[in-house]
Amino acid sequence: MSESFADLFAESLEDLNMSPGAIVSATVIAIEHDFIIVNANLKSEGVIPRSQFTDSNNELTVKVGDKVKVALESVEDGFGSTQLSREKAKRAEAWEVLEIAYQKGEIVEGVIVGKVRGGFTVNVGSLQGFLPGSLLDMHPLRDSSHLEGCPLEFKLVKLDIKKNNVVVSRRAVLEEQNSVVRNELLATLDQGQVVKGIVKNITDYGAFVDLGGLDGLLHITDIAWKRVKHPSVVLSLGDEIEVKILKFDREKSRVSLGLKQLIPDPWTTQIEKLKVGEQTSATVTNLTDYGCFAQIVEGVEGLVHVSEMDWTNRNIHPSKVVKVGEEIQVMVLDIDTNNRRISLGMKQCGQNPWQTFSGKYAAGDKITGKIRSITDFGLFVSVGEGVDGLVHLSDISWDLPGNEAVKSYKKGDEVETVLLSVDIEKERIALSIKQLSGDDFASFTAIHKKGAIVTAKVDEVDSNQAQLNLAEGVTATLRRADASRERIEDLTSVISKGQSLEVMISQIDNRNRKIQVSIKLLEQQQEKEALDSVKERANEDLAPTTIGDLIKAQLDKKDK
Repeated sequence: MSESFADLFAESLEDLNMSPGAIVSATVIAIEHDFIIVNANLKSEGVIPRSQFTDSNNELTVKVGDKVKVALESVEDGFGSTQLSREKAKRAEAWEVLEIAYQKGEIVEGVIVGKVRGGFTVNVGSLQGFLPGSLLDMHPLRDSSHLEGCPLEFKLVKLDIKKNNVVVSRRAVLEEQNSVVRNELLATLDQGQVVKGIVKNITDYGAFVDLGGLDGLLHITDIAWKRVKHPSVVLSLGDEIEVKILKFDREKSRVSLGLKQLIPDPWTTQIEKLKVGEQTSATVTNLTDYGCFAQIVEGVEGLVHVSEMDWTNRNIHPSKVVKVGEEIQVMVLDIDTNNRRISLGMKQCGQNPWQTFSGKYAAGDKITGKIRSITDFGLFVSVGEGVDGLVHLSDISWDLPGNEAVKSYKKGDEVETVLLSVDIEKERIALSIKQLSGDDFASFTAIHKKGAIVTAKVDEVDSNQAQLNLAEGVTATLRRADASRERIEDLTSVISKGQSLEVMISQIDNRNRKIQVSIKLLEQQQEKEALDSVKERANEDLAPTTIGDLIKAQLDKKDK
């Protein structure tokens, strides 16, 4: 018995995957203004929007009779129509293509269409993938705009259809492409060789140069003999340059390049023109906290330390004195060819205020100035010429200790001083206030030396010592042990205030301006003198008085 058409049709449907999302083959049977009609051998024909069959230019990509893949959304939508989708079929086809490429490790084509956090979005066919920033190139790129919107080759590194996740890598493609070229290039490179390359990336520390399959590092210090603030000042992306291979590690495929090595070293060609002590013009190239660098001749720089910028303002910041690009006058202070260092000075090109002061004043001159500051060791007084002199604590007063005498002064006071000395090399000026008045102590001790006998008046006395007044502004100390040859328990029992005493100077301390006196030493000296006098008189009494006695005395000496 022959089967009916309905039975045959039902049997054919059983052979098809009729589940939603299934991909089936269909034939275009009609093209209308807004939709395309296809026959997928189902219960009814499918109607699909025309937009699903157009390209990016809105051009129709099919014609009547073409076979196309469509996705089955529903066989019966309740109105007797079959719902099909060309768009979903395209995505399914795209996933299938990517899956095959992923399994085989094949290269796919895509276009970078935007930036997202951590990388870029890439259109791979009708799907969108993610390109991590680290997988964009073999080296970090500061600017990737030249790659955006252009067809590029990628490798799939992750594919997850369920999560709609596609991750691609351009670096993997570049590394694979460069491996063969790199090996060929490695075989030809050698240290000292001069090669051409293209600047492909610029960093703060240098530039990466593509040598044609292998990147080399051109460090910032090897770009030019002069100081380079940033590589971008000299180089630009895409520049074709000639470089010299300085170091080459074939095993690690590392190449160090040099640009300045292609021209003569100015330290060998220009340094002979410079002499220590000569003045020359220079251009400020860089500022630091400790000074400034200035170019003397092309490619040769020297350091002007902050201490060599100004004679008096040693703590001033260099930016307050000079600016980058300014032409200044400097003196060459030192040339260290081994370490390639030159020391320069700016202040040496002007008058030394210490030398000017020294030529204007001599020791002993009186100078009036204002106190600029008060420190733990003295007073700094402005003496003109932009310099200060120091009145040390010990030079403030003859009578008072320095830490007490300094309390009588304050910042801004005008004081008169005496110039003691000027040290031009150490840039020091020594002043004195106490030298303005006579030194009673020095005058007294110049006349009355140790052992001198003087008369003193008792100013103060206690059980252990007495303070005596020797002269105007000169005092001395009499200790209890020095008050008598006899033992004294209480000095007040033998000496009273206002009493005049005859004493001997036993010790003079010029540094501390102290004098000690003694009655005991005076008594000992007086006793010795008395004994010597007695002996002398006794000898006189026994001496011969006549000529006969003298002759007899001489004969007695001979007999003995």
